[in-house]
Amino acid sequence: MNIKITGSGSYIPSKVVTNADFANHKFLNEDGSSINYSNDVIAQKFTDITGIQERRYALGDQNTSDMATIAAKKAIEDANIDPETLDYIILAHNFGDVKKGAIQGDMLPSLASKVKYNLRIKNPNCVAYDMLFGCPGWVESVIQAQAFIKAGMAKKCLVIGAETLSRVVDPFDRDSMIYSDGAGATIIESTEEDCGILSHKSGTYTYDEANYLYFGKSYNQDNDPDVRYIKMYGRKIYEFALSNVPNAMKECLENAKIDISEVKKILIHQANEKMDEAIINRFYKLYKTATPEGIMPMSIHKLGNSSVATVPTLYDLIIKGQIDNQSLNKGDIILFASVGAGMNINAIAYRM
Repeated sequence: MNIKITGSGSYIPSKVVTNADFANHKFLNEDGSSINYSNDVIAQKFTDITGIQERRYALGDQNTSDMATIAAKKAIEDANIDPETLDYIILAHNFGDVKKGAIQGDMLPSLASKVKYNLRIKNPNCVAYDMLFGCPGWVESVIQAQAFIKAGMAKKCLVIGAETLSRVVDPFDRDSMIYSDGAGATIIESTEEDCGILSHKSGTYTYDEANYLYFGKSYNQDNDPDVRYIKMYGRKIYEFALSNVPNAMKECLENAKIDISEVKKILIHQANEKMDEAIINRFYKLYKTATPEGIMPMSIHKLGNSSVATVPTLYDLIIKGQIDNQSLNKGDIILFASVGAGMNINAIAYRM
């Protein structure tokens, strides 16, 4: 028995925020002092490093669970299944529903329960729960769904990654330009076909790394210090990712007994273009081979970093032919990979 993705869907908010929209922001250093660069210079440096030119924000009346529901409906329709036959709904996120203008996340009930409610599923045997695993949450949720199916505890699982990061960022922090909103969803089922998940690898590093991403006060010293925002030590995350993600990908591929030459695409968490490129190049260096052209599809340039939503959204966009010069074909070997808060990493080797 193999486990595969039988349907996918995504929701990309219609509100476009370009780098030029940050022209009048007052960016500050961590200690509250002014930055000695103009916003034009800040934006250019930001684009050069991250590759992000624009991002999407949820509309004012939308929450994370709303976007997740839209993506879920598309995935259910794509898989052509009755939602009442779902055994699990696993929803990866980090901050819950954060209403526009609010300072508090809402996770009561869980977002997965909210999505089940929105889908009007009556079946009480459809178990709904949330996954908190940082940006690698969707990948980890797929790994869990596979485990449930292999153990005979499920036949069909709905796995969603959704986040509204635009509402937990400090507007005085340059890093706020990285984050975006969105949702991606997949249906995971068993199959007799020679395809699906071949192997996986996960890891959590906390001894020195736990707080590389954290909740901290605004860089504006006049703001309420008890109101917290997503913060990160970018250089430490970059070095951590380069040291650990390529090795996890290699171990995953070796466990699948797949040669590096067979890999057609690598769908990596859209965190930062330069970092993702460095990870992929380091991965191929482990095999003493050059990085193939076009191996790493990217959506970050227009969509930004929507955390758990980036990988399933990227997968869906490629499947639906919406990423230029990129495609996934039956029999292709692909790698899913991610890194994020925790610090967590994971990878899946997958045959289309």
